[in-house]
Amino acid sequence: MRTELAETAAVADAAGRVELELTGMTCASCANRIERKLNKVPGVAATVNYATERAVVRLSGPEVTTSELIAVVESAGYGATVREPDRPVSADAPDDGGASSVGGLLDDPLAQRLVVSAVLSVPVVAMAMAPALQFTYWQWLSLTLAAPVVVWGAWPFHRAAWVNLRHGAATMDTLISMGTLAALGWSVWALFWGTAGTAGMTHPFELTIRRGDGSANIYLEAAAGVTTFILAGRYLESRSKRRAGAALRALLDLGARDVAVLREGAELRIPINELGVGDEFVVRPGEKIATDGVVVSGASAIDAALVTGESVPVDVVVGDQVVGATLNAGGRLVVRAERVGADTHLAQMARLVEEAQEGKAAAQRLADRISGIFVPVVIALAVGTLAFWLGNGGGASAAFTAAVAVLIIACPCALGLATPTALMVGTGRGAQLGILIKGPEVLEQTRRIDTVVLDKTGTITTGEMTVLEVDAEPGHDADEVLRAAGAVEAASEHPIARAIADAARVRGALPEVTGFLATAGVGVEGVVEGRAVVVERSQRSHATGTAVDVRWDGVARGRIVVADTVKPSSAEGIARLRALGLRPLLLTGDAESVARAVAEDVGIAPDDVVAEVMPADKADVVRRLQAEGRVVAMVGDGVNDAAALAQADLGLAMGTGTDAAIAASDLTLVRGDLRVVADAIRLSRRTLRTIQGNLVWAFGYNVAALPLAAAGLLNPMLAGAAMAFSSVFVVGNSLRLRSFR
Repeated sequence: MRTELAETAAVADAAGRVELELTGMTCASCANRIERKLNKVPGVAATVNYATERAVVRLSGPEVTTSELIAVVESAGYGATVREPDRPVSADAPDDGGASSVGGLLDDPLAQRLVVSAVLSVPVVAMAMAPALQFTYWQWLSLTLAAPVVVWGAWPFHRAAWVNLRHGAATMDTLISMGTLAALGWSVWALFWGTAGTAGMTHPFELTIRRGDGSANIYLEAAAGVTTFILAGRYLESRSKRRAGAALRALLDLGARDVAVLREGAELRIPINELGVGDEFVVRPGEKIATDGVVVSGASAIDAALVTGESVPVDVVVGDQVVGATLNAGGRLVVRAERVGADTHLAQMARLVEEAQEGKAAAQRLADRISGIFVPVVIALAVGTLAFWLGNGGGASAAFTAAVAVLIIACPCALGLATPTALMVGTGRGAQLGILIKGPEVLEQTRRIDTVVLDKTGTITTGEMTVLEVDAEPGHDADEVLRAAGAVEAASEHPIARAIADAARVRGALPEVTGFLATAGVGVEGVVEGRAVVVERSQRSHATGTAVDVRWDGVARGRIVVADTVKPSSAEGIARLRALGLRPLLLTGDAESVARAVAEDVGIAPDDVVAEVMPADKADVVRRLQAEGRVVAMVGDGVNDAAALAQADLGLAMGTGTDAAIAASDLTLVRGDLRVVADAIRLSRRTLRTIQGNLVWAFGYNVAALPLAAAGLLNPMLAGAAMAFSSVFVVGNSLRLRSFR
């Protein structure tokens, strides 16, 4: 519930952004109307999404309050509430399962109207279609059954049409309301004041309009059938929106519900929302880690497959970072909470998905503009159709039927669903696969890119130093050289030192060191088993890594080469990018020889290596490529990649990287696997193709069907069925994205 303060105070967050949850929208025209109203307010830039039933308002200039924003929406005939901060709205959306059960149907007002309308409409349609069922006075039974359908079943459409009429607007509900009421009104007139109510009246069900005396014809099957078909379409649309958001809800449901927190040495189980930063909590084997934190006691293996998609459990010990919602597959852990609530990794993933679903691609903005002018044009076309048929001797019956068919067939619900449903399903599927799409405009960029710039460290390589080789001087043993160097380096925190010490430990326990001394930028020294050992940076370069010299007692004993190792999946990831027609380019601050060696390992051409680039200059390299006419995607994971990620036409950040890189990117890849880059581009392109296919169908359907209806080739009931099928087709086409692999 909103507080008085929340309603009257300025509501923009640090980014000047506020979200409104909307009620009363029934079609894309409604969303377009609210959007236009909000954008007329000085300092407001609003985007309204029909599928998510939400408005994202960005403020600049004069201070705007919650009450003012809500008043603007209400002045348009709709309702609005301010979304509570830090609450993922999609998490509260009803799931599909409830609506699919009998109990769910009873609880859903739309489903109730659909079921009752369908039960009443079936005999009406059956009698109209089968002359054998047209017993004496069958038409009056049809009226008895059809009237509740048109009045009560279609009440949401009538109410919306009336609200819009009061505000001087016409939406797709106007078309539905006018069409069904006109069909019912004509039938009532024909029954009471025409000849349709006489005993023995029959008329055949025809696909085309037969000219004749309108006073003998009723269209109750059209009025009831159209209402039922449209209710079915609306119900399926509503159900599809719940299904499209299922991936996000599943993501949010991964989190723990409660946690065993340590208070004064004792365990106390509390709800997860009461956990605070700095609290220490216990995670037993088989339990989910409640939130992001650091291990302070214990050791275990963490199964992160549900969050990152990585199938191999990760070993953690004291000091290691852990992510909330991952599963403790080993021993007992005590974790200190470092991020809670909206700051957690899981919440950030959900927020990125929601932001993508809230946005609009250029194609959707076009569809919204068209739907805003479509309704009045269709009404004018219906009036023109009526006048044409009457003026050319077609008869009142044929003229009326054609006009009603125009009103019904024109309902462009499919236009309003073409982009948001595909976007919701695509981003939801991406979240399941560890691919987070930040906005719909990203989809349009993936189609255009031709060059992929890849950072080396942490993207192509692991970002962790490893010993590649140990070269001993003649007369000395390589294991002895590594053991002595590892013993001294074990006392250092330098990445190269840790790599050498770790490699030495694999071959046995390390001896103790005395007299340890570290010289910044040079190396380390100490006494190992009575020998004065010195390990320092070699003056001789190495083609594939960094070399250090090892000596003791003043004599050179050998050289150790350390390098950042290439990820096993990188070569395959590069091959997949090439298969998509993209040109990979390696960008790094490392030495030319090291960069070329890595490029050779993963299949990048020598001419596509840009080495020895300072962090601040990476964005300049991207700009240079763009100046050459290339459309550039940048893949990185570090703070030094953030500027280049933002400069690129498409930025992809490894989720294993820094927050700065993730914030600057368009796509975030939860796993640090280069193969996922190709998957992300494929998913984005397929989602875009789905949106384009939906729009082509929706536009083409209306363009083709309207002339047929105006020409009298479609009766109103078939027009309603075709209109509902158009929306169902768009929804079904979008849901195909759930099968993306």
